[in-house]
Amino acid sequence: MKKKWFLSANLALAMAFSAFGQNPVQVKYANTITAEDLREYLTYLASDEMKGRDTGSEEGKIAANYLADFYKNLGLTGPADGSYFQSVPLVSNAFTKVTLQVGKNKLVENEDFVFTGDGNMPKAVKGDLVFLGLVTDENLAKVDVKGKLVGLWAVGVRSNDLVAKVMDAGAAGIVIVTMEGQANFDRIANRYKTLAGRGRIGFDQETKQRPVFMVSSDKMAELFATPVETLKEAAKANPESIASQKATYQVVKTKTPVEAVNVMGYLEGTDKKEEVLVISSHYDHVGVSSTGEVFNGADDDGSGTVSVMEIAEAFAIAAKEGNRPRRSILFLNVTGEEKGLLGSQYYSENPIFPIANTVNNINIDMVGRIDYEYQNAENKDYVYVIGSEMLSSHLKKINEYNNITYTNLILDYRYDAEDDPNRFYYRSDHYNFAKFDIPVIFFFNGVHDDYHQVTDTVDKIEFPLMTKRAQLIFHTAWDLANRDQRTPVDGTNTRTDR
Repeated sequence: MKKKWFLSANLALAMAFSAFGQNPVQVKYANTITAEDLREYLTYLASDEMKGRDTGSEEGKIAANYLADFYKNLGLTGPADGSYFQSVPLVSNAFTKVTLQVGKNKLVENEDFVFTGDGNMPKAVKGDLVFLGLVTDENLAKVDVKGKLVGLWAVGVRSNDLVAKVMDAGAAGIVIVTMEGQANFDRIANRYKTLAGRGRIGFDQETKQRPVFMVSSDKMAELFATPVETLKEAAKANPESIASQKATYQVVKTKTPVEAVNVMGYLEGTDKKEEVLVISSHYDHVGVSSTGEVFNGADDDGSGTVSVMEIAEAFAIAAKEGNRPRRSILFLNVTGEEKGLLGSQYYSENPIFPIANTVNNINIDMVGRIDYEYQNAENKDYVYVIGSEMLSSHLKKINEYNNITYTNLILDYRYDAEDDPNRFYYRSDHYNFAKFDIPVIFFFNGVHDDYHQVTDTVDKIEFPLMTKRAQLIFHTAWDLANRDQRTPVDGTNTRTDR
């Protein structure tokens, strides 16, 4: 993928004279962001005692109170009628019994399959499992899917729309392969096993009878008594050549309310106070494993959360010393990101301040580490920047100017592409602001071996680099909060579908 590291002529000129362009007031407050403070806050939030800050957990509530107290002590206000919390109405959907049997093969949940769909079936359902393979109109014309479990081959494609199309064609449920190789499937199954018993947290919605069972390519071949390569070929054009199988399945679901909150600290601006800059992170992580190991979430997203705290402190100190920003700033730590960007979705759809008055969202998610791409690089002072030029022609330039003037990080745009196979743009909270045409900028350090593992711990954080990244974000926020005109929305949101 082509790396877009090119600077405009104006920015190149700014680089040459950056020493003369620094604002000493801005530098003074940026320097209050220190590695020592970041380490102190993160050591607490990502400690074993916080048990992974799972959404709606007691430790998640402790983390929320810790953030609210921090903002209160800074002198920031609670913008929700004096409160620092916005309640997010969630429920836990627990599938207390999920069974799948094909022929005499009784599959084991979270070993042979993972359940990714929805449904509530008090009695077991018996029927046929047929093979459709690729979801094409030609295949659908060859295979009768009505009232049946349907085997799909969806490797390398987005499966949600395919599942919907087959269910709309009358299928009773889906058995799907989304990745080849047993090892890839086992990683997914292990994660589901870790989360087993806690339920899936989300907004309360009507139950859909849409059972979806994900299996490995090897398991699908076993179910149809057909070699993998033969099944792959049949998936393309002759799925009817694969014999159907008898199947029995059941899904039992229970719902439990979950108490969860977004945390907010508000700093009112001066002459442009009606306009609001939102600086966000998610403070939740994924809790503990089935064996009691803690997913500390130091990088994901403890690093972003404590960066927001330090940036808030820098602005609060400036305000106390008579350098209050022109625009207002909302420091927003959202819940439920790990469950599907839930907290940011709720805020964007139920904003404390009108969306029309929200000028930008700066989102910080994982800024404490060095990823695979840079682990052996000579210069490791980098950060990935995502989404900054989609909706506004100004935002990327503003960030680049402040980087050249103050921090001189490598700004890497390789993941800021519509065809990024990692889909990082769609995987953090800025997404829910961009969908309302708010110009966003997402700061990210990339993935590493400890991503979503119990080994994502504080001792592996690169605090000097994290400090530099947080200072860049502060400088960009200072600029956005104080410039004469808000960044124009002169682009089109081309990434609307998660």
